[in-house]
Amino acid sequence: MQLQREHHPNQNAITAYGDDYIEINLVRYVNSIYFLPEGDVHPLALRSAQEITSDELDRITGLDQIQRSPMDFLDDVQPSKPEHAPELIVLGTGHKQQFLHPAVTQRLLSMGIGVEIMDSQAAARTYNILMSEGRKVLAILIQENP
Repeated sequence: MQLQREHHPNQNAITAYGDDYIEINLVRYVNSIYFLPEGDVHPLALRSAQEITSDELDRITGLDQIQRSPMDFLDDVQPSKPEHAPELIVLGTGHKQQFLHPAVTQRLLSMGIGVEIMDSQAAARTYNILMSEGRKVLAILIQENP
């Protein structure tokens, strides 16, 4: 299904999708990927939503780069969200919506990063809407390959 007739090369717009692919700026991807409205499209070595871990989400969002002092707990200092971190993650879990265990997204939510989970085609449409509104949204799209 074609989503957008025109594309803007400086923004990652989902231009089409099908049962076994996703197309970003007219480039077809058949494996799992993640990307922001601007920048590179990154491959993910995941074939199902059940493979997603909190460590993987920390890596993708940059939360793994937060430096904390070992003494922060004494003053109840909470780390702040990195400037480059997304405000929202749209997670497409393949052909069907598959919720993650709450522990997997707990850190993201505590840092103020929203997480919306839906099937990959709904995630593609939602991402395009949020991206066109200028939101700092991260798309994670799982392609279920046999």
